[in-house]
Parts: sequence; C-alpha cells; structure tokens
Amino acid sequence: MSLVIEEKDLEKFIMVGDRVLVKPKNPTSKTKTGLYLPPTVQENEKIHSGYIVKVGPGYPIPAVAEDDEAWKEKKEDIKYVPLQTHIGDLAIYLNKSGYEIEFNNEKYIILPHSAILMIIRDENLFE
Repeated sequence: MSLVIEEKDLEKFIMVGDRVLVKPKNPTSKTKTGLYLPPTVQENEKIHSGYIVKVGPGYPIPAVAEDDEAWKEKKEDIKYVPLQTHIGDLAIYLNKSGYEIEFNNEKYIILPHSAILMIIRDENLFE
C-alpha cells in the first residue's frame, strides 16, 4: 500500500533529518536470456536502486551550551552532520527499509540514510 500525495510541486517537499527521497529505477522485466519476469520477482528482491531526488539536512546533534559567560544570549541552534548522498546520485538500497509514496502517478520511496548500502555519483550527469 502506498500513500498518494495530491500536491502539485515536488519542490515543496522537505525531507526531515536523515531521510532521502528516491525515485526507483525501472527494474528489468526480463532476464538476459529473454524470459519475462513476473512483478512478484522484483518485489521480493532484497536490494533495489533508484535516483536520489531530495535529501534531508542530516543527523541532528545537540548544541553545546556555553555557560562561561552569563551575559550572552542563549540560542538553541541545531547543528547537523551532513549526509553523504547528493541529489542525482544513484542509490543502492534495502527494499524493505523504505516507505512508498505516489506523487503525480509516479512511485517514490522515503528511506532512512542507513538503508542506503552504496551510492554511485556521476559528476557529469547533468552537463
């Protein structure tokens, strides 16, 4: 079951924490020898791949309190450890770790960064 989102613009999506939004790569529907595979074969695979569309800010870390100067204004600045992934990377991820959503009749997966096993980055992809 997937969640259907009726929003119009993908740019309004904001990923939270260590989450990434992945557009799954179209799986091959036939083998190298030409046999067609049923959809259940692709669903049961443990590892899938897809392109990263949105990336969250990273892992939040607590702000260090400076108690040495009482006159300073106390701020609750949240800092983040950034994620390794970037928009446009090809991610190899665990299938069962994500949550499927549907947006504009296309399937997307929300994954925690820990579910990504490997990324393939092509710097010249958009040139």
